[in-house]
Amino acid sequence: QVQLVESGGGLVQAGGSLRLSCAASGSIFSINAMGWHRQAPGKQRELVATITSGGTTHYAESVTGRFTISRDNAKNTVYLRMNRLKAEDTAVYYCQAITISPPGYRYWGQGTQVTVSS
Repeated sequence: QVQLVESGGGLVQAGGSLRLSCAASGSIFSINAMGWHRQAPGKQRELVATITSGGTTHYAESVTGRFTISRDNAKNTVYLRMNRLKAEDTAVYYCQAITISPPGYRYWGQGTQVTVSS
């Protein structure tokens, strides 16, 4: 079992910045990739960014150049730095962990609300 706890959400003006954190605990040795997804009201959950255990990153086109994902393996924590926030970034942001064993199993955090006022 892997437990994920997000923090760092809040209300920010358009153009501002926030940093989200996701602390993993439990069977962390089984984690391969971690990432962030988001879900806006009335929309499907979408991928924001991922990072593998080796540090390879991937971003959704809508956030490329504005968001940065990173991980601190010593702290078992993944971060999402969000700059130049836009109103359309408003959503609940969820942390995800993908395990090696069982292969491809996905754990989710409880989510943290990010609201960007225009």
